Amino acid sequence: MQTIEIGIPGTADADGIVRTYLTEVVSRYHGRPATHRERDAVLADEPYDDLQGDTGILLLARDDNAVVACAGARFVDGHAELTKVFTLPEARGRGIARRLVLQVEEAALDRGLRSLRLDTRSDLVEACAMYESLGFRPVEAFNDAPYADRWYRKDLTPAAGTPPTGS
Repeated sequence: MQTIEIGIPGTADADGIVRTYLTEVVSRYHGRPATHRERDAVLADEPYDDLQGDTGILLLARDDNAVVACAGARFVDGHAELTKVFTLPEARGRGIARRLVLQVEEAALDRGLRSLRLDTRSDLVEACAMYESLGFRPVEAFNDAPYADRWYRKDLTPAAGTPPTGS
């Protein structure tokens, strides 16, 4: 059975899936298996401990109690910035990442935010295709992330009958 829950950065479950994500992303970037040192350097450059409380959210997807996917967002300057979207290879193709991103959108709306943006790389073609299918549109670079070559934004709209909140 699949469940989605709020994760806590620094716990074994959160660290495990984020480290697996970073290992895959760094490996794809270099075109070879990443070393632990390379993965840890990226984690030091891109920490995720702020994906909780007032500054962000981290979601974990479980399949029969094992963490199989994650997605997070930082709440920055009136935007939600999507980050750490990842699904284990053996769990792909079931729409888990899509469900996680949609729940991140809901969390952003609940906080009164009206846009979700992200940076990614063009070699992550599966991710780019998913973002575009969810309504994200390419935009000009909004940061100088060293590994990014593509930026997206999606304007969020509250569900019908939901009163707008401030922010």
